[in-house]
Amino acid sequence: MGYAIMNFPSQLSMPLEDWPLLTHDLPGSRGTLQELEDFIVEELPAYLPQGEGEHCFAFIEKKNLTTPEAIRRICNQLGISNTGVGYAGLKDKRGITRQWISFQGISPEKMQTIQHEDLKVILAKLHRNKLRTGHLKGNRFEVQLRDTTSEALSLAQASCTKIQQSGLPNYYGAQRFGHEGRNVSEALKIIKTKKRTTSDRIEHRLLLSALQSYIFNKVLAQRLRDNSLQKLIGGEVLQKIESGGLFVSEDLEEDGRRLASGELVITGPICGPRMVKPKEDSPALKLEADIIQSVGVSPEDFGAFGRLARGGRRPLMVRVSDLKLEEPAPGFLRISFVLPPGSYATVLLREVTKKDLR
Repeated sequence: MGYAIMNFPSQLSMPLEDWPLLTHDLPGSRGTLQELEDFIVEELPAYLPQGEGEHCFAFIEKKNLTTPEAIRRICNQLGISNTGVGYAGLKDKRGITRQWISFQGISPEKMQTIQHEDLKVILAKLHRNKLRTGHLKGNRFEVQLRDTTSEALSLAQASCTKIQQSGLPNYYGAQRFGHEGRNVSEALKIIKTKKRTTSDRIEHRLLLSALQSYIFNKVLAQRLRDNSLQKLIGGEVLQKIESGGLFVSEDLEEDGRRLASGELVITGPICGPRMVKPKEDSPALKLEADIIQSVGVSPEDFGAFGRLARGGRRPLMVRVSDLKLEEPAPGFLRISFVLPPGSYATVLLREVTKKDLR
């Protein structure tokens, strides 16, 4: 497996803007995001802090800051490291975002002293456990597009109807990969040398995750091109919608029926040593293994980094809920919706506008 060339995207064969669209056959509304207020996201927590414990849960609002940047600023002002910090998910930089972050050993009173022009603490309360990735119900988005076409509302409705019928391809958004995909290139260097390129734990985890996300996107894109996002090719790792449980498909006919009924969803790889693999010698295993190998890594390569990159599975398609469209004035389009944890609003916006907005 070669690591000779580390430049992105020449070594990694697909530029980010080339991820195929589900709604490629429908025209886009166009539109731009011009002000921070045009993109608002609020985390929907899985639970609320109970008022006792050693972890301070802070509900923050940030503007034009990534989640790691916000954490660094808070830790610097508190004079602590980020070792005991937890968060349920990463939020976009560009826009107004509200999310929960936990800090070990900090009082709510001290947390409320945090002051910054682009960051404020809305609420702080104690809880018994640290926030972990995925500890949320989802995210609610309020988006306003400007400079849309004259038929933006009807065009957006057509794309959204198809998405609501089929589901949304669960791509990782382009912001995951850094400018010109540099996070992916940096992660390949880390995998090759098995050495950190940064002392920041959160940043190191983000780099490794970017490479895992890139591999997932390549698998999703291939299945979309093959028209197999919603039909089985054999041996897939499937997830039960209701319980979240995973299993390897053994019965193509029965599992296909359950997939069509909405009971199951096909998953893609989050590359790592603990990743559940498709059935041995199956078409699904070959598809995933070929793509992982083409990137120049293996699931076992991530094992050197312990808990930071254990691996797992992620649904290839997700459902969009509470989707609403409004045209408040000519040239403007408002879209509000809720996505499951870890899914990207920019992916839905790209389907609607046929543009990369971030």
